[in-house]
Amino acid sequence: MQTIAERTDTHVVKLTIEVPVEEFDEDLDRTYRSISKQVKIPGFRKGKIPKPVIDAQIGREAVLEEFVNSSVPAYFRRAVGDEDLAPIGDPEIDLAQLEPGKPFIFTATVEVRPRLELSEDDYSGLKVEKPSVEVSEAEVEEWIERLRQRFAELEPVGRPSQDGDFVAINLTVEYGGTTVDAATRDDYLYAIGSGEFGAELDTQLVGKRPGDILTFSDRLPEPFGDKAAAGSASFRVMVKDVKGVKLPDADDDFAKSASEFDTLGELRDDLREKLRELKDREAVGATRDRVLQALIDTVDLELPGSLIEDETQHRVRHAEERAEQLGMPLEKMLEIQGWDLARLTEDSRAHAVRAIFGDIALEGVARSAELEVTAEEIGREITALAQAYGRDVKELATTLERTGQIVTLAGDIIRTKALDLVVERADIQQESPEAPTAEPVEPKETT
Repeated sequence: MQTIAERTDTHVVKLTIEVPVEEFDEDLDRTYRSISKQVKIPGFRKGKIPKPVIDAQIGREAVLEEFVNSSVPAYFRRAVGDEDLAPIGDPEIDLAQLEPGKPFIFTATVEVRPRLELSEDDYSGLKVEKPSVEVSEAEVEEWIERLRQRFAELEPVGRPSQDGDFVAINLTVEYGGTTVDAATRDDYLYAIGSGEFGAELDTQLVGKRPGDILTFSDRLPEPFGDKAAAGSASFRVMVKDVKGVKLPDADDDFAKSASEFDTLGELRDDLREKLRELKDREAVGATRDRVLQALIDTVDLELPGSLIEDETQHRVRHAEERAEQLGMPLEKMLEIQGWDLARLTEDSRAHAVRAIFGDIALEGVARSAELEVTAEEIGREITALAQAYGRDVKELATTLERTGQIVTLAGDIIRTKALDLVVERADIQQESPEAPTAEPVEPKETT
């Protein structure tokens, strides 16, 4: 098969594809055999109907149309593979010559993904800073306080309730004269400030004592479904008890009860080490992200609008799926977050542009360094995916191959290898401990 590629616009390529007469005739015969197995013509067995009979009964034009529909996509995929192109969307097909006994010639005009031609110097020596992994005493003490909160006890207090206290209440909520069972509680221990039943309940409970009775109206929060959206509900609350939070002293006895250590000093040392290990793992990821951004910053490339739009909409659809999993419309989820669809689309577009630039840059690195993906690497990735999703390895491999996702998987692997190479060749300096980290550290709990 012969292909001539002609760039007709910045991101548009016109392929003139000529299929040799022998291959064309063979594929056309295959189309006839396929049709012969599908149609029923009196006097002939399925699969044994001669071509002239099919032409007479079905029509030669219909046969050629079936051939084009079944064979052109395969020819096109071979052509873009031979030319090392990455199409965006479906091609526009024009038939130039479609006559049995002659080469089959057609053109395919398609928008293609841009590509970078990089030299080794373009991705070597990128200067970035690795986030500091130093652990401050304030961070250790913050986690000590979290542990104290976990082991806190409640005790009765002889004062009015405060924010952060726990109150035992009887709560009745009505809407339209009917009790809202999902929001009604007896002898319920409620944390003031939690917002579980709306902000007004927290406001009303501050400064109250046992025996106080409260009545007010407020809108129920989202978890209470249609009653939340319906309007204000009537609240009646009886305060039965007020309890304050008593934190244990930060001493050796606390260390023994909260961990496997005998002293508070040993607990602090362990927390310090765990935090350092966590920061070190996060710093590796942050450094890779900074190296990728440094590589992206060197890219001067115009992106096709359709590529940006497709990736943007993909991210918006992903947000819609998350909203569906939460059982609410996308607009409601965004409202809770203080966003709207316009802001989500703008944010999605910004992330889409960065992701596309990153992928194109890493693909350029992979070509320059002649990186390849081995069958073993693809096999390991499929095995890992199968284990993660509880799938059979062979079944998943067959599915990925049939749907073409194996190519996507190979692309992910090659880009990861390219980023590994760029990080390896980057000029990475240690960031000063005073500099802010890329992401806030959330230490794991100590048991």
